[in-house]
Amino acid sequence: MTTEDFDDFFRATWPRLFRTAYAVAGDAGSAEDALQAAYARAFARWGHVSSTEHPEAYVRRMVVNEVLGTRRRGWWKRERPHHDAEPPGAHDGPEPGVVERDAVWAAVLALPPRQRAVVVLRYYEDLSEEQIAEVLGCSRGTVKSQASAALTNLRRVAAALEGDQ
Repeated sequence: MTTEDFDDFFRATWPRLFRTAYAVAGDAGSAEDALQAAYARAFARWGHVSSTEHPEAYVRRMVVNEVLGTRRRGWWKRERPHHDAEPPGAHDGPEPGVVERDAVWAAVLALPPRQRAVVVLRYYEDLSEEQIAEVLGCSRGTVKSQASAALTNLRRVAAALEGDQ
C-alpha cells in the first residue's frame, strides 16, 4: 500500500476517531496525543494495517489502548489537565437541557477510564460487546461487568439530577 492510501485513510477516519478518543480521554489534548501516537504506529505498519478486514477498527483499538495506557503511566497523574470551575450561576440561563447534558458528560468523564471506554464504545460508537472486548483486549464478561458498573454510577448521577429539579 502507498503513502497516498494512508493519507486518504487518515483524512477519512480522523474526525470519527478524534470524537471517540476525546470521549474516552475527556480532553482534546490527550485525544490528539493518543491519535498522533496511534496513527504514527499505523503508518509504520501500514502494510499490515491496510490488509486487515477493518483498518479503521484496528486503528480505533490502537487509539483506545493508547488513551488507557497513558492513564496507567505515572506522568499522567502529575500532568493531568483540568478545567477551571465555573462561577456560581453560570448555568442559570434559559437552557436547562444544556445543564443536564453537561452534568451527564461530567459524570461520564468521572468514570474510571475502562468504564468510560466501554460506555463510549457501546453508546457512542454503537459497538457490540464482542467488538468492545476485541478493542479493549478483554473478555465479553469484563465488558459486561464494566458496563454494569458504569451504568450504576451514571444512574446514581441521574437520580441526583432528578432530585435537584
